[in-house]
Amino acid sequence: MGIDLSKCTAIVTGGSKGYGAGISEALKAKGVDVWITGRNEKDLKATAQRMDVHFVKADITKGEDWDSLLEEVLKISGRLDILINNAGAAINIASTEEQTDEDITESITVNLIGPIMGCSRAARIMQKQKSGTIINISSVCARQAWPGWSVYSAAKGGLVQFSKGLYTELRESGVRVTSVIPSWGATEFGTTARMERRDAETSAKCIQPLELGDIIANICSIPSHLEIQEITILPLIQEIIPL
Repeated sequence: MGIDLSKCTAIVTGGSKGYGAGISEALKAKGVDVWITGRNEKDLKATAQRMDVHFVKADITKGEDWDSLLEEVLKISGRLDILINNAGAAINIASTEEQTDEDITESITVNLIGPIMGCSRAARIMQKQKSGTIINISSVCARQAWPGWSVYSAAKGGLVQFSKGLYTELRESGVRVTSVIPSWGATEFGTTARMERRDAETSAKCIQPLELGDIIANICSIPSHLEIQEITILPLIQEIIPL
């Protein structure tokens, strides 16, 4: 029998828009007690009110923000069953020689170090509970190679490998870790990454936020003795020619 998500509490980072909002909506529909985080309080508040979920303004690259977030979640909800590390950013999609030291540091920090800091804290809580699910949202860039994406890809590839190692550490405590590796999505990511704008027909055939949310909710609800190590999701409209 699968896990009854209506008894679970979840944190979704970057939960105010895009994939994060879709994930939060799907979990909420399953009865999960959802907490969303992000750096834009206005967007967080609007999404939280629309979905009837909790929100805490937090920067995932700051350990003290993680501490404050988890303290609030445990104080109000009493437990943490699901952590979705969704927050990430393109920073500067450009050839490596064009990257500044600041670009490189920020990309690695927001896409890899921040999620690891969250996992470290969630692991302590979940180990004591002897249960929990951590899902780290990576990117198809962790599996393929394109010019301009090298630094971002390094961070997302690192997140996949970190997730494997974390699973080996937490398995005996009944805690599961999954890497979700999506490609083209109907989110604002392409705009911030200065990708060529897709037309409405193409966008409609990309991964929709709620579609990804439903997949993640299903991963969280599989029987507690089973583990999905990683899953890659591609829209049929995207042609990928590997390196």
